[in-house]
Amino acid sequence: MKINLRCYYGKIQVFGLENIPKDKPVLFLPNHQNALLDVLLIGVDCNRKPWFLTRSDVFKRKTLNSIFNCFQMIPIYRIRDGRASLKNNQAVFDRCSELLINNNAIVMFPEANHSLKRRVRPLSKGFTRILFNTLDTAPETDIQIVPVGLNYRNAAKFPDKVALYFDTPIAVKAMYDPRDEKGSVDRIKEAVFNSLKKHTSHIENEETYEDTLSKLDVARVDYLNPKEVNAALENRDFNVVESEKQSGFLSGIATGVFAFVNFPIVSLWRTFAKPKVWEAEFMGTLRFAFALVIYPMYYGLVGVVTAFIWSPLVGLGTVLSLLLFNWMFVRFN
Repeated sequence: MKINLRCYYGKIQVFGLENIPKDKPVLFLPNHQNALLDVLLIGVDCNRKPWFLTRSDVFKRKTLNSIFNCFQMIPIYRIRDGRASLKNNQAVFDRCSELLINNNAIVMFPEANHSLKRRVRPLSKGFTRILFNTLDTAPETDIQIVPVGLNYRNAAKFPDKVALYFDTPIAVKAMYDPRDEKGSVDRIKEAVFNSLKKHTSHIENEETYEDTLSKLDVARVDYLNPKEVNAALENRDFNVVESEKQSGFLSGIATGVFAFVNFPIVSLWRTFAKPKVWEAEFMGTLRFAFALVIYPMYYGLVGVVTAFIWSPLVGLGTVLSLLLFNWMFVRFN
């Protein structure tokens, strides 16, 4: 999966791996923009083997449950799943506490939903219930929270680039007072929220969000560098980067060539798969899954046809040339 992600993304930058504890229980708390791709990127790059708290509605198909269990996915129930279903969460919290007590790592999205908007949304207190449930059961457990900033150049588009920022751990025991649960919740949520705002682009004002985003896009800020983006937002400095604009012509040519040499795949995606994407946040995930399944078959078909018409050596050369061009398109476009 790590290799596949690096073929799909032109660039994957990972910062702060040295911050991740290797011998302590860890709760990774990332912002959530890009559906399952957020999960995969953290899973392959965090240097742990984490469990994942996952929206319960994906577990409705029993045929997939064994696969989800193999991937260490645990269902979490939300109010939108029905108020009656929330009673199931206590068993989930107990399971998570057991994992943390045994020095495992868990990934949970504290915003409790996903959105392509470049901002950190208000955090749910669900993750604090897991933390407090664990400490009430085993007070000596040294749980470390690691906020993770996920930054996409353009999550719904292809090709794309992404940067992950693992922040310094937050020790939960120092912030938890069992005599003041509300104060403890507020302290921990504020610490995580501030960390996420620092490590991903954050447009604070929702009323002027679209106008501000448009100015950032025109200025061609580097969305992989949240420090730069947030500084531009704070200073209202939207200077256009001229060097980036000059690459538009060559990019257009490369895109045309890519569409031509991959015509069957591009056509199948646009006419069959893309219209079935039910939310913009799932566009990247479905495109990645589509490429993962279709491209091996496409390369195989191209190789067989060219080998039959000319020779096996020509077939192999054609496939390698196509593979190299596609990689270069993704990497540099």
